[in-house]
Amino acid sequence: MSNISAGDLATEPTRRRLTERQAETVRKLTAAAVDEVRAAGFAGLTVRNVAARAGVAAATAYIYFSSKEHLLAEVYWRELRALPPVPADRRDPVQRVTGVLRDIALLLANEPELAAACTVSILGTSPDARYLAGRIGLTIRERLVTALGPDHDPRVLAALEFAYAGAMVHAGLGFTTYGQVADRLADAARLIMKGAR
Repeated sequence: MSNISAGDLATEPTRRRLTERQAETVRKLTAAAVDEVRAAGFAGLTVRNVAARAGVAAATAYIYFSSKEHLLAEVYWRELRALPPVPADRRDPVQRVTGVLRDIALLLANEPELAAACTVSILGTSPDARYLAGRIGLTIRERLVTALGPDHDPRVLAALEFAYAGAMVHAGLGFTTYGQVADRLADAARLIMKGAR
């Protein structure tokens, strides 16, 4: 999966700042959640089963994660945060934007069931998952703003965000693969940005 270090976990809380020991517990739970989705799917995943797989007491798991949706939103959030920074290079903004959208769309493309489970969780009603969805949306916005450059048109940013959100829902519902979404998002970004010129 990702290259997230324990130090990153200590500074990126699920609900609050974590000690190194707590961060290790969260790391075990998020890794076990990935394994549990692979074994049981989203429908079969429970926080209790993830805790057992991680070797953590269920009561301890619930200290950090209020629901399976919260847990899977955390998995996605950590994967997103592990992406390398958007390069501030001289490439055309369209190339930078399509690169950002491709990176995000392909984040979990090699694990379509996990990707779909994370999408469902982010779009769910769990308050903690919704909080993380906000952080995820803000991170995606920041990556797009960096790619667009300082003089971007806010309408272009909004259109790109809508395109991304719609594409993820489309893939999460199983209408297309995450790999295909990456290509379609790149096409949509080119059209949006061409229309804004």
